[in-house]
Amino acid sequence: MKEVTDYRAILCAGTPLIDVRAPVEFQQGAMPGAINLPLMNDDERAAVGTCYKRHGPEAALALGHQLVAGERRQQRLAAWLAACRQHPEGYICCARGGQRSHIVQQWLAEAGVNYPLVKGGYKALRQAAIQATDALVQKPIVLIGGCTGSGKTQLVRQQPDGIDLEGLARHRGSSFGRTLKTQLSQASFENLLATEMVKIDARPASRRWVLEDEGPTIGANHLPESLRVRMLSAQVVVVEDPLALRLERLRDEYFVRMHHDFTAAYGEEAGWQAYSEYLHHGLFAIRRRLGLARFAQLTAHLESALLAQQASGDTDGHMAWLVPLLNEYYDPMYRYQLEKKAANIVFRGPWQTVADYLSHRGV
Repeated sequence: MKEVTDYRAILCAGTPLIDVRAPVEFQQGAMPGAINLPLMNDDERAAVGTCYKRHGPEAALALGHQLVAGERRQQRLAAWLAACRQHPEGYICCARGGQRSHIVQQWLAEAGVNYPLVKGGYKALRQAAIQATDALVQKPIVLIGGCTGSGKTQLVRQQPDGIDLEGLARHRGSSFGRTLKTQLSQASFENLLATEMVKIDARPASRRWVLEDEGPTIGANHLPESLRVRMLSAQVVVVEDPLALRLERLRDEYFVRMHHDFTAAYGEEAGWQAYSEYLHHGLFAIRRRLGLARFAQLTAHLESALLAQQASGDTDGHMAWLVPLLNEYYDPMYRYQLEKKAANIVFRGPWQTVADYLSHRGV
């Protein structure tokens, strides 16, 4: 039966994968197009693993067949068959392309469905993703810098060769950067990044990468080392917009949209509570850097602003803590970091001017 080895093509196409590894393995790292339909659950896998160590491979295989039999086998087969019908262009994948994917492939064949598997399994795809990233980051890189609220992410998303690292990481990179989506495991984040790079690299006009000027970590995820090193020497363009314009962007992003998203996800009352906790947590996370006295002052302003917003929908009160937070913490911190890259800065200007520069000038 068919086994495929064109890992780069699988990454580029975002090919659906029926990943038959146990849930604990899947959570540790998976490919973007994968659907976890395990041959064995975590407990069954652990039992088979223990049997393997104590009694050898034949006993472990026999135990596996004993555990996944009868109605349990039929239920899992039905799920695989449904996935095959939904994704006829997909592949079966296990850890190393070994017994688990071959067993599932055989059971599907017995049910009348010939479905290919990935030779080498997830491990081979993971290695291909790492190698692709290490190779592709050698292309020229342009970083978009600017203080908080400068619209950097929007600029990145407008570029045909832009990669939204924060979007992939499901985090905006600051103490207030959490989104409603749980961050991926480190391996899954790296796999997703590699897939995006391979897809964009396949476009005829792709000649560079446009990225936001990030630190080495975005929330719980960290950048692959090869990318981090390349970003240190990359060209930088800096968005310089007035504070008033930045505040309006931040108002929309953090006070309007985040409130809407929490409410849409959890309902009016629970959503408001989650939104309030989100803002409090963001401020609390930097309390030591602010100084505890200043933190207490800004927290009081935050609580007053939340009361006003809840009562009337007015978000103006948030400026009482947001403006000093930018002036005293975020802006000085970013400008200090930018000074270290002064030799790499090739252009500065307002948002639209930077957008025009990126559109008309290559690296």
